[in-house]
Parts: sequence; structure tokens; C-alpha cells
Amino acid sequence: MRFMMMMIPRVYQPDTPPGEKAGEGFAPPAEAVARMMKFNEELANAGALIALDGLHPSSKGARIAFGSGKPKVTDGPFTETKEVIGGYWMIEAKSKEEAVGVGPGPDPDEPAAIFSRG
Repeated sequence: MRFMMMMIPRVYQPDTPPGEKAGEGFAPPAEAVARMMKFNEELANAGALIALDGLHPSSKGARIAFGSGKPKVTDGPFTETKEVIGGYWMIEAKSKEEAVGVGPGPDPDEPAAIFSRG
């Protein structure tokens, strides 16, 4: 079964203090990138990784609504943004339990929310 794991890093969560939120031109610290690369490599070595990528902030996205004869385009992918998906992994797992067991992500000590959907 395929599962999509979506990550909401602490810097994109609504309860993060304003001075710690990701702003324009944000780049994660080198240590965080190294942990992410290690996690990605572990998924690949386990044969579970199908695809992965980081995502631009919602301010760079668009929401396209269909059904009125002409597409309606508005800023951002969500009607109300409080949390932003920072990246995703597509993994192969035998069950939801196995997908959940993939772990807490690249840094178990860094507050982040990871959702898994089959």
C-alpha cells in the first residue's frame, strides 16, 4: 500500500511565536537538513521510499476551483491557512500500522506534525 506522509514543521505551525516562524526566503539550518537527508536515506535503504519533496510556502501557491464554467483562481492552496505543509514523502508499507511505525520523522526532538494517509 502507498501512504503519503505530510510534514508540518514547527516553523509553520500556528502556535509558533512570531519571531520563530518561517518568513520569506526561509531556509532550514544545515543541521536540520542533515537530519532530513539521513531520514530520507533510511527510508530509501529500507525500500520504503517512493518519492519525496519539500514545498514552497502557501503564499506561492494557488487554489483553483472548478464547476462554474471557468476556473476561479485565488491565492494559496487553502481557504484559511493556519498550518502549512512543509514537505511530503510517498512510502510503501504493508499496512497503516507499518506506515505509522516509519517513525517520528527526521528529528524526534523537533516539534512537527506528520500525517500519514493511505
